[in-house]
Amino acid sequence: MIAPQLDMPALASHFNRRTLLFLMASGLLSQPLRAQAPRQARLMVIGGAEDRLQDRLILRKFVDYSGGSGARIRLITAASAEPDGVWDSYRKVFQELGVADVQPLALTDQDSAHAPELQQDILQADGIFISGGDQGKLMQALWETPAYTSLHEAFHVRGCCLAGTSAGAAVMSRHMIAQGVSVLRPSKDATATDMGLGFITQAVVDQHFSERRRLARLMSTLAMRPDLLGVGIDEDTALVIERNQAIEVIGRGSVTIVDPSRMRSNVDDVEAAEQIEMLGVELHMLPAGRRYRLDGKGNPAHWPAHLKKVLMRLATLGPIRG
Repeated sequence: MIAPQLDMPALASHFNRRTLLFLMASGLLSQPLRAQAPRQARLMVIGGAEDRLQDRLILRKFVDYSGGSGARIRLITAASAEPDGVWDSYRKVFQELGVADVQPLALTDQDSAHAPELQQDILQADGIFISGGDQGKLMQALWETPAYTSLHEAFHVRGCCLAGTSAGAAVMSRHMIAQGVSVLRPSKDATATDMGLGFITQAVVDQHFSERRRLARLMSTLAMRPDLLGVGIDEDTALVIERNQAIEVIGRGSVTIVDPSRMRSNVDDVEAAEQIEMLGVELHMLPAGRRYRLDGKGNPAHWPAHLKKVLMRLATLGPIRG
């Protein structure tokens, strides 16, 4: 385990008492404390098919947020059916962007997720990028393993930039869409959810959103889980979450946020596969190039008051999990 030197007041501003107790019990706060400004932790939730050939804006931003050319970039390709090919593709891109220290993480299954060497590699990373593929396969390898815990420590304690594309985006939320076709209309039981990594706790993420016409699929999910927000991310588009500070959209598409908190539906009265009545659902479109500060500074006057509450729910990330 790495035991970084951290400032207790700074930690207290970011973590609750339960989290601090976990850190102390795990030995992460065993070293002498000193004043040190914590690095801004960012999540990059990417809708898939990010540009790797032309301006590569999203991947450039990931490198910048990780610390630039001197950053230690690590890749998780466990969701992919062809991990070696995926690794080779991203290796070339990151090296062309000037990163010298880019390596794959040796995560393939549950057994590998228990290796102490893997935990060290995760904890020493400045940026971790999770590729696409099958989110169920990825979570099967990670769930309740030391690697899972190390990912949370890397993000919450060290401020590592954590990015995921496609399946890697789906697993960012606590409740992820595990199965579900792109239905034409919201229908009961059209999707099935499972447990994700839990960095985002108050929303469920869907990717390839506009390109695969997944609005009805997302709404089908929210009909069953109206306590969550729905976040649909277009291809070559990233939702960047700066914890408790701001939401930014980069790339070429949009992020669609569906808020069912005021919804009234008949989902409990219809049978499986039947269409669902959903009334009072709110929808927000956040286009690429926009940044939304939670303190309100610089935000447009036409902002609806309820939007701030929605974005605060997104930017209030989940606790460290062990």
